[in-house]
Amino acid sequence: MKVLFYAAKIYDKKSFGPVNEKFPEVQIEYIDHELEPRTASLAEGYDGICAFVSADVGAETLQILHDGGVKFVLMRCAGFNNVDVEKAKELGIVVKRVPGYSPESVAELAMGLALAVNRRLYKAYNKVRENDYTLKGLRGVNFYKKTAGIVGTGKIGAAMARICRGFGMRVIAYDVYENPSLKDFVEYVSLDELLAQSDLISLHCPLMDNTYHMINLESIKKMKDGVILVNTSRGALVDTDELIEGIRLNKFLGVGLDVYEEETGNVYEDRSDEIMAHSVTARLLSFPNVMITSHQGFYTMEALASIAETTLQNAMDAANGVSTGNDIA
Repeated sequence: MKVLFYAAKIYDKKSFGPVNEKFPEVQIEYIDHELEPRTASLAEGYDGICAFVSADVGAETLQILHDGGVKFVLMRCAGFNNVDVEKAKELGIVVKRVPGYSPESVAELAMGLALAVNRRLYKAYNKVRENDYTLKGLRGVNFYKKTAGIVGTGKIGAAMARICRGFGMRVIAYDVYENPSLKDFVEYVSLDELLAQSDLISLHCPLMDNTYHMINLESIKKMKDGVILVNTSRGALVDTDELIEGIRLNKFLGVGLDVYEEETGNVYEDRSDEIMAHSVTARLLSFPNVMITSHQGFYTMEALASIAETTLQNAMDAANGVSTGNDIA
């Protein structure tokens, strides 16, 4: 079977190459172009395509893929809010994803962001590089005996909960579905209770209609003063304009974001020579207590190997008509 691999980076080729040897039936062609309506026609004659979270897998793209004979779409990520699932079903295109690759890779980055904004590690690094050894602007707080609020307790949220427990934190959580594996040390509360009690809030839930902009000015006002907010899940969980307003109200000790609403045009691209005139990302970066990374939660050796293994197995299953828990359409 032939698979066209969109938006291929060097690390993709390095991680998929060795694993592909176990799946000789899958012939992969890597291209740099991102999947969108303009590039979907490149997949004509291929059995399937492989795309990432930054791709446009909307109705127009899917129609062009279908017209070109594409039978399945392999999302090499957990999220699929960029996929028009109903259109895929209508066209008979099978869509599979990687629901869990390395929960710890994302959770460890979430804690890394929390620590970095708490202790201003990015600022401290730059100060010392300039031979400034003063402590101005570097004061943080202990996480020990503070309260961590985990929003979403699937595999990644559960991993984050365990990390927080290791720091000696009280761990509370909010989720529609409670995770029984956490009941021995996690207390489930309502979202309002979590917002009011938490010193650290970490988001680990999918983007759906009921979670879109769940962090907004109203919910921010319910939080403690001096709270730390971390989002490694989906950018649109947070209303960026209202987050900026909350930062200006001095509500946050720190904000750490690996995902953000404006990331689609930025993520994995070098825009260092550009002037981003109307960028909310640039506004966020102007605050001394905000740290943004480039959607790198998945970027560990272990996670990349797992993504490759699952994606190629998904290709085999799709070609053989095998349905699994990885199906979304």
